[in-house]
Amino acid sequence: MTPAELSRTVLRAVRRAVDDGELDAAVCAAGEERIVVERSRAGGQGDYATNVALQLARPAGRPPRQVAEILSRRLGDCPGVAEVAVTGPGFLNFRMAESASGTLVTEILRAGDRYGFAEADAPTGQVVQLHAPHEVRALVVMDSVARLLRAQGVLVGTSCVECPRPEWADVLGVRVDEIGGPEADADIRPVPAPADPLPLGRDAARWALLHPAGHDRPRIGDAYEEHLAQRETNPLFRVRYAHARTRALTRSAADLGFTAAPGEVAGEEDLVAALGDHPRILRAAAQQHAPDRLARHLVGVADSFMASLHPAVLPQGEEKPSAAHRARLALAEAVGTVLAGGLTLLGIDAPEHL
Repeated sequence: MTPAELSRTVLRAVRRAVDDGELDAAVCAAGEERIVVERSRAGGQGDYATNVALQLARPAGRPPRQVAEILSRRLGDCPGVAEVAVTGPGFLNFRMAESASGTLVTEILRAGDRYGFAEADAPTGQVVQLHAPHEVRALVVMDSVARLLRAQGVLVGTSCVECPRPEWADVLGVRVDEIGGPEADADIRPVPAPADPLPLGRDAARWALLHPAGHDRPRIGDAYEEHLAQRETNPLFRVRYAHARTRALTRSAADLGFTAAPGEVAGEEDLVAALGDHPRILRAAAQQHAPDRLARHLVGVADSFMASLHPAVLPQGEEKPSAAHRARLALAEAVGTVLAGGLTLLGIDAPEHL
């Protein structure tokens, strides 16, 4: 069960509790918003947790822990959930069944580059107008924010006080819908770029402008070589290299006569957790207008993959391909899918060879 599926499962449990009279009907309206399920933090219990009971306590007219106990009884026997526990003032904690990683990988590979996107048949109906000053970083950030919002089912319009410079459009892929200053829902105003990013080319320039948080000053003028370096000190290189390695593993496995088959992969809990957290990161980056959150997440996924999974995917020496190798290959392909989809939302290419 993926975090998105677990979120929907919790919402169904809330509705059933209301239908059976255990919770007040007002809870339904409060629970209609997306229920956030997150990976358990350090010191937490289980694989995932949600604070939905604290969110629903007021409309339910009950203490949060009592709401959590009501929901836990309805969630303990759900497929894919091995155990539900209530901790603290009313947090619901979930330990997933052993096949959780295989289920997640299957979901990622099925969705492809759209993993973490809003469901195509469930648009939000929300309309957002973004506006940016005539400044290169603001326009690149606005472009990426628009991509993120559209991926979450939001209808987005963009505007700028004047036409972007031709080279910004040609090199960096910046496009705006309107010129002028229409009433906007959000002004995109990150700290301006301290130097011209165009010498870096599209991919490195966009990364240099998007990877730092909006309130941080990007390093460009004194760091051209750093952003173009093909080495581990360059986070964009690490992300793109990890993606290219996942594709190379698929080609090498085909040469060895085996293909991917999702299944349980031992020892990769952190990597699986990062992949499962991807939809939440996309939602947060869109809602907070913060593509830097996605950029940092991709670096974390890439680093985790290269450090632990990458060396163990292919058989070594005279070793024959096994179910474990096929499961690890499927997990590697899921990593590649997440990295490619995330880079695309940042407006950056994900090459298969690097």
